[in-house]
Amino acid sequence: ATPFEEHLKEGALYAGSNGKAKLHFTISEQHEQMFGDEFKASGPKVSADTGVTYDVDYSFQKASTDTLAVDMNNEPFRNEDGSVLFRPGGHGALIQNLNEQDADIIFIKNIDNVAVMKDAKAVADSKKVLAGVLLKEQEKAFEFAALLDKGEADDATIEDIKNFLKTNLNVRFSEEFDSKSNSDKVNILKDKINRPIRICGMVKNEGEPGGGPFWVTNSKGEISLQIIESAQIDMNNSQQADILKNATHFNPVDLVCAVRNYKGEKYDLLKFVDEKQGFITGKTKDGKELKALELPGLWNGAMAFWNTIFVEVPLVTFNPVKSVVDLLKDSHQA
Repeated sequence: ATPFEEHLKEGALYAGSNGKAKLHFTISEQHEQMFGDEFKASGPKVSADTGVTYDVDYSFQKASTDTLAVDMNNEPFRNEDGSVLFRPGGHGALIQNLNEQDADIIFIKNIDNVAVMKDAKAVADSKKVLAGVLLKEQEKAFEFAALLDKGEADDATIEDIKNFLKTNLNVRFSEEFDSKSNSDKVNILKDKINRPIRICGMVKNEGEPGGGPFWVTNSKGEISLQIIESAQIDMNNSQQADILKNATHFNPVDLVCAVRNYKGEKYDLLKFVDEKQGFITGKTKDGKELKALELPGLWNGAMAFWNTIFVEVPLVTFNPVKSVVDLLKDSHQA
């Protein structure tokens, strides 16, 4: 079975409603025909097995998000014909694709992370838990956001909203907050509560950690919860290396996102990107080394100013295939 077919099966278990499920794939443009052919071949069979019909569409990483590559002397990298090389900006560029989706709740995961059907129920149950956490917290956030807009927030209500943001949505406030006027406090609370929310499943670390959940202090001294990749950490700094080494959980890319405000209006997700979280990676082209600039990753800097909750999920939900050898693991045996 292809990963595409397995995603159809999985989608029926937690993304289906009234016998329909909507799936969106971001793919390389040259593969669109192959995906279309696969859907024609496997879609009717999966629909017959699950009783679910599928609305499947696709998008491509936009060429306008490509970034300039440089050589090891930081000069523009030239192709053999002398033209300047532009490279795809990494998965952070897909925040634009996500921003174009018309949905209330969006599940995000990597296409290589699928479970065989014997594990699919456990995976689906985990997804439902994450969505349940999201809807519960969103309901309260909407109630408070509406109160703030009505101008009905007295001292006690302001304190309640602050505590909700801090305790439930992991928002941190500056030390000056308590000394501000009520009108200033209300403006700060409005800013912090009117944001997209993401619930991020995290798996217990059972080996060398990769990316994971961390508290991060930015250049303005603001503290927030972030998913950080190992490429963003200075491994020459022993203190930073120790934090990564002792991480208890890692990021399997298992997100449930709410992208509308309490009025039902869609957030402009591009307003919640931390552009400074981009990073440089080493690549090669035509046998020559180059430096590639990657945009802030989709679940890193591209979602930096979202409200974030981390939830531990079972290891059975994480079954990536990075090489053909991974297909020999129990989690991929039918």
